[in-house]
Amino acid sequence: MSWWRPSDVGYAVRQKLADMGYGARLFMRLVQLAGPSFKRFSLIRDQIHLLGNHSLAIIVVSGLFVGFVLGLQGYYILVDYGSTEALGQMVTLSLVRELGPVVAALLFAGRAGTSLTAEIGLMKAGEQLSAMEMMAVDPIRRILAPRFWGGVITLPLLVAVFNAVGVMGGWLVGVLMIGVDPGAFWSRMQGGVDVWADVGNGVVKSIVFGFTVSFVALLQGYRSQATPEGVSRATTRTVVMASLAVLGLDFILTAMMFSI
Repeated sequence: MSWWRPSDVGYAVRQKLADMGYGARLFMRLVQLAGPSFKRFSLIRDQIHLLGNHSLAIIVVSGLFVGFVLGLQGYYILVDYGSTEALGQMVTLSLVRELGPVVAALLFAGRAGTSLTAEIGLMKAGEQLSAMEMMAVDPIRRILAPRFWGGVITLPLLVAVFNAVGVMGGWLVGVLMIGVDPGAFWSRMQGGVDVWADVGNGVVKSIVFGFTVSFVALLQGYRSQATPEGVSRATTRTVVMASLAVLGLDFILTAMMFSI
């Protein structure tokens, strides 16, 4: 007996295409609502405060320990080549190019993304979104758009904090604990890190990841089933899908940036 039928495969493909089409329309709607959302910037400001302030602790602690590890591992790699004075450059390039945007985006997805999904899902389960529609209030304009643009603005700021704390962590391990010359640490970092080619690439990645994580979180919450089990599954999908999207986009962006 066959475990599947061609009609089942066709139905699944059609459902996936319909979900992709719905997601694309919702994304375009959120982008189009940029103007009206920024006219009421107080709503976006509140979301920046909530998302950024609540994620700041895990970003700072993670950035510090990532800097510790980079400083320690980088030293034992460079000491074999007699280039320990390049430790500052190695730590900074690793952070601003790759680890800062990627790790901060993954932490943001796990902390703020799940919060957005659960909030929207619970509002849907409590029929608050339906009540807003009954009162002729567009929930996408009033609820989703401010949270979307708040997440887009928040993630690059958190990435900057992550990078700064990571560099300080690498300095603490390399200079204070191991004994690398502090002048060489900072001078090689300043001379070997380009603002546009290195820091600029990290900023572009953080902005793209901000769009991705915020949109995935809001989409999963808005499309979740109006039940406790549906909301819990939506939060799980947010972490999985946002993490995979960040890692995939990181590869694509890195390949594009190094080929230009």
